[in-house]
Amino acid sequence: MTVQIPPEVTPFERPVEQVAFHRTELSQILSVYGRMVAAGEWRDYGISCLRDVAVFSVFRRTAEIPLYRIEKRPKLRNKQGMYSVIGANGQILRRGHDLGAVLRVLERKLIRAID
Repeated sequence: MTVQIPPEVTPFERPVEQVAFHRTELSQILSVYGRMVAAGEWRDYGISCLRDVAVFSVFRRTAEIPLYRIEKRPKLRNKQGMYSVIGANGQILRRGHDLGAVLRVLERKLIRAID
């Protein structure tokens, strides 16, 4: 008879790595989101923190596909920039190293001519 000892599980094990938005990044995103909600353009959002990417999705209505996705992919930090804004059809609208500069593509949607 063989006895198998279960692997030791310590209370200090690190959980599975996840990518998440930092507080300063979320404040920039929520600032743009708040202005768009006040203008009546957006109504709901969702945040997903996955192993490779963190996604902030923006919805016009709750039951739709997202209008825009703001993604953070740290693996692209040294290449094209880890922040990107992706449209509803999957087209990358802007990508870069600075979140504020990337979010400006969404602020242009807020500016309209007044008759």
